[in-house]
Amino acid sequence: MQSTRPLISVIIPHLNQPEGLKACLDSLNSQSLERARFEVIVVDNGSRTVPEDLVTCHSGTRLLHESTPGPGPARNRGIQAASGNIFAFIDADCRAHPDWLRSALNVLRSSPERTLLGGDVRIWRDNNNSFTAIEAYESVFAYRFKRYIERQGFSGTGNLVVRRADFETIGPFAGIQIAEDIEWGQRARAVGCTFRYVPEMIVFHPARQSLQELYVKWDRHIQHFLNMAREKPGWRIRWIARALAVLVSPIVDVAKVFTSDRIQGGSARIKASSVLVAIRTHRTRKMLSLMRASKGVVWNRDEEHS
Repeated sequence: MQSTRPLISVIIPHLNQPEGLKACLDSLNSQSLERARFEVIVVDNGSRTVPEDLVTCHSGTRLLHESTPGPGPARNRGIQAASGNIFAFIDADCRAHPDWLRSALNVLRSSPERTLLGGDVRIWRDNNNSFTAIEAYESVFAYRFKRYIERQGFSGTGNLVVRRADFETIGPFAGIQIAEDIEWGQRARAVGCTFRYVPEMIVFHPARQSLQELYVKWDRHIQHFLNMAREKPGWRIRWIARALAVLVSPIVDVAKVFTSDRIQGGSARIKASSVLVAIRTHRTRKMLSLMRASKGVVWNRDEEHS
């Protein structure tokens, strides 16, 4: 008799993103993998309106709650309740390609133990005729999971698949004050795990709506990186050097804009280049201004604007 226990547990941290969560859950209901083979666990992290009705509308989906702020603790709560021997992580504002879980399962079956999978994250566009400046920029520079995995040795947690046994060896995700995906990746490599990039494992993320949203995103990341940098002696000199390198980096990275296959047309490439310069200038300014400050981190867009 075949077990009714799901093979995969999909875990989604959620905070004040009901529209994004609906699109995410709809995309999971459209997976080519048989629905009985995976469960979906949404972990609400303190939303103003808890998405009970939304979750109830999706069969095979459970809603849990985590009071400790941050996507890391929310994911850990989902893992505690998960039934599957494989964990698949996606963010609440993302949409999964119909073959996302099937592709992950096929690769994982042929991969040795302690292999962790990260996939491709692309920008979701409602209008396929033209790129906004932000869409053009993020299509080239946001969510570069192949680079993260192959050059930096970690995968973002918005598109990550891991066996239960391997996760238990590595341990839970950290809290909100550090970049939990980078820190978890460091611990994974320390215990002998290897990240593998799977281009067929596709997740879509919406582009930010404005430069200000991009600034807020980078402010959060910079605070994470600064919190981690301060743990090492002599961090100030390295931090200043890094800030100055960010400032001049568009000289090199404009070439990536004009050779990328993720955007088309001269107009889109000019738009992306202009946003690139604005973002790198902002990052440098923020990095230098934070050297004497200590500030907490929040992870949801609504909180970031408060």
